[in-house]
Amino acid sequence: MAEDLDRADPLAAFRDRFLVPDSDLVYLDGNSLGRLPAATPGRLAEAVTEQWGRGLIRSWEHWIELAQSIGDEIAAAVVEADPGEVVVSDSTTVNLYKLAAAALDARPGRRVLLTDDDNFPTDSYVFQGLAAARGLELRVIETDLDDGLAPAAVRSALDEDVALVSFSHVAYRSGAIADMATITRQAHDVGALTLWDLSHSGGSIPVPLRSSGADLAVGCTYKYLCGGPGAPAFLYVRRDLQEELQQPIWGWFGQRDQFAMAGQYDAAPGVTRFLVGTPAVLSMIGVREGVRIVAEAGIGALRAKGQALTEYLIELADEWLIPLGFRLASPRDSERRGSHVSLHHPEAWRICRALIERYDVVPDFRTPDRLRLGPAPLTTSYADVWDALDRLRRLVESRAHEAYPTQRPRVT
Repeated sequence: MAEDLDRADPLAAFRDRFLVPDSDLVYLDGNSLGRLPAATPGRLAEAVTEQWGRGLIRSWEHWIELAQSIGDEIAAAVVEADPGEVVVSDSTTVNLYKLAAAALDARPGRRVLLTDDDNFPTDSYVFQGLAAARGLELRVIETDLDDGLAPAAVRSALDEDVALVSFSHVAYRSGAIADMATITRQAHDVGALTLWDLSHSGGSIPVPLRSSGADLAVGCTYKYLCGGPGAPAFLYVRRDLQEELQQPIWGWFGQRDQFAMAGQYDAAPGVTRFLVGTPAVLSMIGVREGVRIVAEAGIGALRAKGQALTEYLIELADEWLIPLGFRLASPRDSERRGSHVSLHHPEAWRICRALIERYDVVPDFRTPDRLRLGPAPLTTSYADVWDALDRLRRLVESRAHEAYPTQRPRVT
């Protein structure tokens, strides 16, 4: 069946656009780090030898607008946004801090920042720091780890003291999709702003920023956008908020006329004011290559394949793995699930290590006791999914994982 599905897959040819040096390795961690586009090394080599090597400082004439131009490409192909609403800048964490601080400043007198207990840890840490520094209340909703954020729980936690509401669009642990439109409407009903983390949705599912009325968002480029490890993130600010919000880190790339070298800061118009310092040019060139492949494939087609891959994965898990002690730890309804699936097992950590080291399958582990499987629509085949779950079944049946230590290293 897997071979038939691959033959019928309209995105199958995109796998050839990426480096796949080990044909026996099944890579199911594209939701943490996307594969390397085959064209990226050449793009980077040209940037290093020609633009940097020959062009030297003169290359800033075309580097200077990379943040805005790549942001516009993301707005057109990855998220539902207009030109001039997205820029590529800094890390996801730094962008989250900038936008959260700006949003809190825009709602003076309100004392509450609302999030949930299954938000990505860096988001929670940023919010804890802001709340501590400003003497605010960080109000935390309890979320079902498998089923995701419930709009009813959000509604019950909202009141007119809430300044900012911030959640992940796709839960990093389970893949559950939050109802962006409903939650944004609920927040607006009490006068709060919304800030969405798109790190596990950008490049894998449609992101309805415009149609939902979302105010602010941040996103990662090294997962489904294949920008490379540590590639700069992106941020979104709805156009009508751009002149109202004042971001807290004033740097020369956010200055109106940066080469006037003025002594006083004067924020640039539009979304450019949310830039800070000199951009990471080489990394941004890698981001552009990944974004353009996503644009060529089309987010609708990527979403359809992501649903089909994860449905196939769950079908095999039901048949082969549930009898071996696994439990589905993601929404079963594909409309409520992003492009990764979590399986719960009490020995998930040792199983994960054995899969990687003995069976050439690369997933990742997330607490508590979850094996996270991320078949990336651009690069994962249905045969990959079949092989991975077949190897996983054989591993657990043989109890090979029991030879591995229970202690975890820093990276899981």
